[in-house]
Amino acid sequence: MADNNTLNADKEQLLDEVRSVLNNTEELLASAGDNGSEKARELNLKLQNNLKLAKSRLLDAEKIARGRAKDAAKATDHYVHENPWKAIGITAAVAFLLGLLVSRR
Repeated sequence: MADNNTLNADKEQLLDEVRSVLNNTEELLASAGDNGSEKARELNLKLQNNLKLAKSRLLDAEKIARGRAKDAAKATDHYVHENPWKAIGITAAVAFLLGLLVSRR
């Protein structure tokens, strides 16, 4: 469970960093303005389009990740309600193994 929380935290941190990069890129493009040659303007337009596409894909990835997390939570909740003693046994076994690992250090 702790590994899953760490993984989720890492994913959230990565998504935050990607959002930050996209926002910084948008700011840089906006500050660059339309000064320059026609080729520079075309490049700026292509970069803006790619940035919009990246943001759209990031939003899609976030929706998918949230949906999967909700599905996993529902499945876990259902399993625990259907098999409470198995869930308690698994939790006890994992806690015991973690205790052994921690005590060795």
